[in-house]
Amino acid sequence: MSRFLILLSIVVLFSCVEPLEQERELKSPTLILPEVSWTLRVSDFPQPERNPMTEEGVILGKKLFFDPKLSADGKVSCATCHQPEIAFTDGEGLGDFGVSGNRLKRHSPPLFNLAWNTTGLFWDGGANDLESLNFGPLTHKDEMAADLDDIVAYLSQDKDYPQLFEAAFGEIPIQSAYISRAISQYTRTLISQDSKYDQWKREEVNFTSIELQGYSIYQNNCASCHQEGLFTDLSFHNNGLDLDYPNPPELEGLYQGRYRISYLPKDMGAYKTPSLRNIIITSPYMHDGRFQTVEDVLNHYESGIQVNASLAPSLQNGIKLSTEDRQALILFLNTLTDEKFISKHAIKN
Repeated sequence: MSRFLILLSIVVLFSCVEPLEQERELKSPTLILPEVSWTLRVSDFPQPERNPMTEEGVILGKKLFFDPKLSADGKVSCATCHQPEIAFTDGEGLGDFGVSGNRLKRHSPPLFNLAWNTTGLFWDGGANDLESLNFGPLTHKDEMAADLDDIVAYLSQDKDYPQLFEAAFGEIPIQSAYISRAISQYTRTLISQDSKYDQWKREEVNFTSIELQGYSIYQNNCASCHQEGLFTDLSFHNNGLDLDYPNPPELEGLYQGRYRISYLPKDMGAYKTPSLRNIIITSPYMHDGRFQTVEDVLNHYESGIQVNASLAPSLQNGIKLSTEDRQALILFLNTLTDEKFISKHAIKN
């Protein structure tokens, strides 16, 4: 082959390689936007500009969510306290599944429709967004008790994670901020919107007469705080669980509810309104899991409310229901269980 042909072959070769290299460098994660049912009564899908949801980010976030090696002892994952089979809660009042074995001071809430929780997360609203929330359970001594530097070292040395991080966030060193961003992308995909209630609203199924009665009772007695759609007003209320709110120094206001964050007297003993979606399968109830059944909750609202200075005005007289109305309300609450959501996310053995 002549020198000219050799040079020509080299030029052709590099002209083919260069575009491929550019394509690899320019390839970016695939943006996705979940489909949202109008029955949630939300207008859009909020997410921070610094952390848009991508296919690659969600895949990475899911793997991280279920990985116990992120914890100090290699045995506790996010899913330990947020189990898909029970709407991502743990079924305990105050769980002791963390690294220390100590009981937590607050009940593990279910995880769904978190994208719209923009008024503060945790029971007292102490985290502004999911990206900041994740560092709480990751590092708390009674939960995963992880050292963030150790997590980064583990992920960097793993055979799969470096490629997954590069696919999700580009060719950058693995950092704790991106660990949280990936987990946040995954948890924002946990959208519960296909219960019998949703299907009824979309005119796909019918309610029984007693379910319709229960819906009416809900509207008249519960909807002011558990607003239809998300079934929460995303706000904080004192619902009369206690008369006093002690503040032992070692707990740093943990028993004072939203007041711990806002320092507003009206927020003393106030906690975030939980969603009624999937309520039947997410017992026990309240921020400290003190009530085991829905009947216990209704008993509280009928005769157990502790009247105090910051009690929600709508609860001054309690909520009194007949036996028949209670039964109807509970049957309506059953229609908020989203079996498709549970089966979609349940761990397949």
